[in-house]
Amino acid sequence: MHAPGIRGRLRSTQRLLIKEIGAFGVVGAISFVLDVGLFQVLYAHVGMEAVIAKVLSTAVAMTLAYVGHRYWSFSHRAHTQPVRQSAVFALINLLTLALGAAVIWFVRYPLGQESVLVIQVANLVSIVLGTVIRYLGYRRWVFTAPADSRPLPA
Repeated sequence: MHAPGIRGRLRSTQRLLIKEIGAFGVVGAISFVLDVGLFQVLYAHVGMEAVIAKVLSTAVAMTLAYVGHRYWSFSHRAHTQPVRQSAVFALINLLTLALGAAVIWFVRYPLGQESVLVIQVANLVSIVLGTVIRYLGYRRWVFTAPADSRPLPA
């Protein structure tokens, strides 16, 4: 009799994790397309300096991501401290932005690469690294505890 309760909680936890990762992926994919596309426009077509283009494209994508994650990806988690949540969210994103800008800067200046393709590949690498850091950080420090412990409906 005890086993079905444990199995049920495991299934519920698994469903919740799949929902969370799936929504995180969708919001992330939209933010990714926005970040890469805006970076491409600013760097390759407008002629903006690479690091400035990276900072601006990431800031726009980060704003969209916060709204998507708060109201969808992690909507089942407590939202009792929105000022703290948004501040920690911004801090995590600023750290990953600094990582992304550092990657772009390193490839562009010390390595002397000017090719739009090479810079964009460096941008993509920085986004992948930042995504892993952001997911773990959001889950651990931003959208902390579930709003309640009831399982999601099937």
